[in-house]
Amino acid sequence: MSAISGLIITFNEENNIHACIDSLRPVCDEIVVVDSYSIDNTVEIAKAAGAKVILQQFLGDGPQRSYGLQYCKYDWVLNIDADERLEEDAIDQIKRLNLADTPFEAFEFRRKNILHGKWIKVAGWYPDYVRRLFNKTHTDFSQVQMHTKIITKQSKKLNGHIIHYSFRDYSDMLTILNRYSTLKAMDLLEERKKVYIISPFTHAFFSFLKHFFIKRGCLAGLDGFVISALNSLGSFFKYAKVLEQNREEKKARH
Repeated sequence: MSAISGLIITFNEENNIHACIDSLRPVCDEIVVVDSYSIDNTVEIAKAAGAKVILQQFLGDGPQRSYGLQYCKYDWVLNIDADERLEEDAIDQIKRLNLADTPFEAFEFRRKNILHGKWIKVAGWYPDYVRRLFNKTHTDFSQVQMHTKIITKQSKKLNGHIIHYSFRDYSDMLTILNRYSTLKAMDLLEERKKVYIISPFTHAFFSFLKHFFIKRGCLAGLDGFVISALNSLGSFFKYAKVLEQNREEKKARH
């Protein structure tokens, strides 16, 4: 098996980072943590677990991960979040890959998203394929503030799983929704996307329709409804924040 560098970006992840690093050990020859100056014990725990820790103010989801690539010794990089873990089936599949002789630039894994201790299989939360293992000499992260993706034309889906301890509770989901919608709005502003007064409403409506009905969030009871509603709300505020910023800029010009 070719050597692999593990890459994790962190901020205040003292409750997650050790288990995350442990899950990478069976397949990674080094582990690099890029930390955004955590004020908890994330850095100390990561160093004690044997990771190489780099401190860098947060640049945005895509840029922060791209920044970390220069500290990864090997061409193949396995990037997961601190609240994710490799499951045994993913570890076994990675070990069987011939990375030295493959036509693919990246590999994707199925992700199990956990809420209230339950694996949510509807509302767009499964199989939720995520591209995590890639050759950094041929690919890079999209340079966006939130929900970056590895850009490649040659990727392969694997059956192995990554488990994702996504949110502690509904309050946690609301807190993250506010932050994520701001970062996504920043991406739209940077791309100079045209946003209309009706955009928050139409996007929110179709987001709820998609997650609750088409992606069967209705089968997951209250959790399914909340997931669908918060997706809708996040979409609403993403576009509302763009309109708000445009309005403020217009005021400043007059």
